[in-house]
Amino acid sequence: MSKLTGKVAVVTGASKGIGAAIAKSLAAEGASVVVNYASSKAGADAVVAAITAAGGKAVAVPGDVSKAAEAQGIIEAAIKNYGRLDILVNNSGVYEYTPLEAITEEHFHRHFNINVLGLLLVTQAAVKYLGEGGSIINMGSVASHITSPNSAVYSGTKAAVDAITIVLSRELGPKKIRVNTLSPGIVETEGTHSGGFIGSEFEKFALAQTPLGRIGQPSDIASIAVFLASEDSAWLTGERLLASGGFR
Repeated sequence: MSKLTGKVAVVTGASKGIGAAIAKSLAAEGASVVVNYASSKAGADAVVAAITAAGGKAVAVPGDVSKAAEAQGIIEAAIKNYGRLDILVNNSGVYEYTPLEAITEEHFHRHFNINVLGLLLVTQAAVKYLGEGGSIINMGSVASHITSPNSAVYSGTKAAVDAITIVLSRELGPKKIRVNTLSPGIVETEGTHSGGFIGSEFEKFALAQTPLGRIGQPSDIASIAVFLASEDSAWLTGERLLASGGFR
């Protein structure tokens, strides 16, 4: 039997990149998946099509995680379509590196509203339905510890995620709900290509500091998400798993 047979998962920001890979991997292990997207319906539909073509179950659901009503709607879609909720992957996020002198209120609030407030709002909605054995996976980043120049806002959001994970693991532990952070290093996605990270001096620096000698692929992160979602990690909560090939 697959590791997640009979389980239902919500993955936010799952229309591309790491989120899409996680959604596909959870479905491959038997979970029914809500594939959330904020703007790319075509991308989410493609993820759902790939899952169903492989024999899995998935549905695409729009929603801006930073708005309470829409965050609630994302979770309600899991209940409406599949009748339960077992796994939440808080993957929605934005990142833009900006030097101190260029930081604006808009830049700050966009990052914190999606990366931090969004995580809290979706989790708040989810805990009404998560029961014993539930797993919440918050996507962090190596950025919270590497703290590169020009990343004050983004790194700040991911440091907040690290702290929130520990706090929520204590709050939700009595309900037997686990909360962990999965923190990737540089991963080759549409976002890292469009953001100029791939082929940059920062990538060269990161590669030189990475014992395994390569940047990550979405599948590298997705397999760890499956571990955190499954009973294989039943004794882990409040942890930060750094998935970076040793870059730290």
